[in-house]
Amino acid sequence: YSRYVLAWQLSNSMDVEFCMEALDEALKYGRPEIFNTDQGSQFTSHEFTKRLEQESIAISMDGKGRAIDNVMIERLWRTVKYENIYLKEYVTGADCHEGLKAYFQYYRHERPHQGLANRTPWQAYQIPRSRPR
Repeated sequence: YSRYVLAWQLSNSMDVEFCMEALDEALKYGRPEIFNTDQGSQFTSHEFTKRLEQESIAISMDGKGRAIDNVMIERLWRTVKYENIYLKEYVTGADCHEGLKAYFQYYRHERPHQGLANRTPWQAYQIPRSRPR
């Protein structure tokens, strides 16, 4: 609903550890009812699925070869690539990590989105959370 990126990690491998780090960071903000991923080995691993099950989070996976099953995250990665990665042509993983850290700060707090009534993801994320329950 807000496009606010709770957590991200960068890795040059298909290991599960970096996904677990991102998941643990995101869970600091709350527990979703459903967690959607693609069918990558890191997301289908026992370690990753067990962590979701321990948190009572339903597991949802895109169909094989069906990028449109999770079109919002695919759109995010398109934006990241076209607004940052393709323009910067990072040479090292460390350079890419630092560049993405700065980009996600910009994306979350400064970049307005037409689909959010020209608010930033941070502004859209905070509004529902600040309402009395």
